[in-house]
Amino acid sequence: MNQTVSFVRQFLAAPRSVGAILPSSPALAATMLAPIDLSAAPTIVEFGPGTGPFTAPILAGLGGRGRYVGIELNPAFCRHLASRFPAADFALGSVADLAPIMAARGITRIDAIVCGLPWASLPLALQDQVFDAMTQLLAPEGTFATFAYVQGLLLPGAWALRRALRAHFSSVIRSPIVWRNMPPGLVYWCKGIN
Repeated sequence: MNQTVSFVRQFLAAPRSVGAILPSSPALAATMLAPIDLSAAPTIVEFGPGTGPFTAPILAGLGGRGRYVGIELNPAFCRHLASRFPAADFALGSVADLAPIMAARGITRIDAIVCGLPWASLPLALQDQVFDAMTQLLAPEGTFATFAYVQGLLLPGAWALRRALRAHFSSVIRSPIVWRNMPPGLVYWCKGIN
């Protein structure tokens, strides 16, 4: 409950950057992580972990193996995450700065990126920056997983996201709608950097 209250406060303070009024559900988290083999000790980067609805199952699945880095722009969320997951690595900053954030940690290759960013509300120039940074570091066989809310699928940012996914990945698979999320969403699983 404390995480939900914190999330709602941050949404009210900065709705455009938070992007949702409530944290993602366990059902959406399970759908996001479905194609990622956490037992293989991968290097996972999470974009916009918020209060940690995807972080918790990622870290549980890793079980101390592999590497995890969460990149969070919101200072309150970053403090909350560091307190909730003291053994995990969180960077306060923009995902557009992915390359220097990874370089500071000696990471040259990422096996999977789990993205909680509010794509539909991101400026198109920032979307381009994020894709450029991401495709430099994501392994050729790596997975990029992101989601969209059903009600936002017709917004220009959502159209731009789908175009960018098709432009950057050879395989883009869309999940069925996850109704057990508020609001309902769907996941894009992407592989094969073009």
